[in-house]
Amino acid sequence: MVLLGLLLLPILLLLLYFIVRPRPVNIRIKDRHVFITGGSMGIGLAIAEQAASEGARISLLARSLDQLEKAKQSIHQAYGVEVSIFSADVRDYDAVECAINKAGPIDVLVVNHGVYYMEELEKQGLDAVKLMIDVNLMGSFNVIKAALPSMKDRKDKGPASIALMSSQAGQGGIYGFAAYSATKFGLRGLAEALQQEVLAYNIHVSVIFPPFTETPGVERERKRMPEITKIITGGGGGGVKAEEVAKTTIQGIKSGSFSIPFGVDGRAVAIATAGLSPQRSFFMASIEVVFGGAFRFAALLLEWYTYGIIEKNKISTKEQ
Repeated sequence: MVLLGLLLLPILLLLLYFIVRPRPVNIRIKDRHVFITGGSMGIGLAIAEQAASEGARISLLARSLDQLEKAKQSIHQAYGVEVSIFSADVRDYDAVECAINKAGPIDVLVVNHGVYYMEELEKQGLDAVKLMIDVNLMGSFNVIKAALPSMKDRKDKGPASIALMSSQAGQGGIYGFAAYSATKFGLRGLAEALQQEVLAYNIHVSVIFPPFTETPGVERERKRMPEITKIITGGGGGGVKAEEVAKTTIQGIKSGSFSIPFGVDGRAVAIATAGLSPQRSFFMASIEVVFGGAFRFAALLLEWYTYGIIEKNKISTKEQ
């Protein structure tokens, strides 16, 4: 069986190369219009700064006009690029559509906004669940739907991008993240289906899967994080910096990558959960085909370890 597998492997890779043919994409950022939701602070602002440093024209959408003004001034002073700002709630389709129409045709749309609350579902209020669904999921539908007409009709027919900010909690469920994970998993389903709908217009969809990132929101949620979540995630400490997320995000967008993970562990999870996702790198496609089973085994080991932590903690809690 091993010998047969070794004989079939070159044939499989040849079929992958000549028939499946993952095609690389080069999406230009310089002198193009990059529109970012949730762009006034945190990861969104860092992405705006990274795109501005590469010569993009920037548009930012967020709720706080004061924060938007600060972001506009800091980007313009640092990079000298044009920055437009729009105050709107992503839950309000009409307001979002109005902002996008004023901004003009978009070349790179980064759907970055989001809210999250870490708590067991039994304890979490349905108002918090609904807020996450409305902002993270419906808000993303609102932004994309409003932007699609002008993106399809843009004069610059070069490759364009729609990038959705998910999370590692959108690749695998995590204790205390039930509602949040549901919204972030939903973004991946949206992205996979949307890619098929917009491919003919040379629009390439990406999903970004950052780990814990050092932002004001994360600091707030660490205080209410369930004890089991702290154990599983190491307390949520040692998060990556927003600038690191921004740099990797822009690199992934420029290469047209569907999945944009972070670090060795993030890439491992991306391979283990590749499923039906598009792949434009022959090298990564080969890794997924050849080592997919091994990474799935590693994922099962991680799940076994996680369940052990939960069971042990629950037993000790009952004994107290």
